[in-house]
Amino acid sequence: MTLLTNARRKLTVFASALTLGLSATLVAAPAAAQETFTWKVQSHWPGSSSSYTDSLGRLKRVLEERTDGRLKLQLFEAGALFKAKDTFDAVSRGILEMGTISPSYAQDKISLAGIASGLPFAFRNVWEAAYFHKNMGFEEMLREEAAEYGVYWATDKVYPTEMVVKKPINSWEDFTSLKIRSSGALQTFLTEAGAAASYIPGSELYSALDSGIVDGAHWGASQGAFSMGLYEVAKYHVKPALNIAGTDVIIVSQKALDKLPKDMQKIVKDALDEQFWVRTNEYQYKEQIALAKAQAEYGVQVNTLPQDVQQKLAQVAQQLWDEEGKRSEKAEKALEMLKGFLADLGYL
Repeated sequence: MTLLTNARRKLTVFASALTLGLSATLVAAPAAAQETFTWKVQSHWPGSSSSYTDSLGRLKRVLEERTDGRLKLQLFEAGALFKAKDTFDAVSRGILEMGTISPSYAQDKISLAGIASGLPFAFRNVWEAAYFHKNMGFEEMLREEAAEYGVYWATDKVYPTEMVVKKPINSWEDFTSLKIRSSGALQTFLTEAGAAASYIPGSELYSALDSGIVDGAHWGASQGAFSMGLYEVAKYHVKPALNIAGTDVIIVSQKALDKLPKDMQKIVKDALDEQFWVRTNEYQYKEQIALAKAQAEYGVQVNTLPQDVQQKLAQVAQQLWDEEGKRSEKAEKALEMLKGFLADLGYL
């Protein structure tokens, strides 16, 4: 009996040890899988910008929810860590895991950046720009070029840039007499077209428009103009858009992406692709709301450019398009693809 009892005790101890070992293994496995990552994200938007909240805030929430908190984004507004034009290099080198930029900030490296920033008077509707990016392969072309610098490229949204003016544009003479606050490629375009375009910082824009230093300006479209108070002094919202483009881009360090488990890499890429459609549609919705509010509260009127003015602007614009096509073989290919698309739509 004693031998049998001792044997039973040993078996019981062994079984208990085995059970405890298996339990420890099962507990340890999820713990290892729950490794967390924190990414620093430098934005080109100030914290007061609607896109800082609507785009970056949304992406932060989505990624943290879908990874069960394993990936966290630490957001920094414009200029907090790096100058906006240095963000691409910081992400390329892996100093930052993620950032947001305008394509124009990477023009010295990405030959397609000028086309991505928005060729003037190309697309007439937002869906066309979205189709060009996602259905015709332009987004993949951008992604391939950025990958050469260790950067994963994802356009945040496509949207229009539209002017507001103090008096309506009813003729070519009205247009060429304008003094317009502008920037970047659009400043060059408006100047080439005959208007007097000049750069004025955002902080000085309202007073410049109010005092008559300029007659018109663009700051995004309806949402931007409304948020800057421009409708208080400029009662005409000009259509069509000066351009429609993927003016905002989310860039991710490929090094940081590769460090994530495979399931998290897929979550990030899927979330970025989804972001494009969600934000493009949301932005359009908010554009309509902002313009309707401006019309109701400030008596703003939509000023559609006369057809002859649109045609002359398109002619000037197409000369600038050709210059962008000379930047590289990839840019030439993208421009030909764009022209073919616009021709199919009956625009060329």
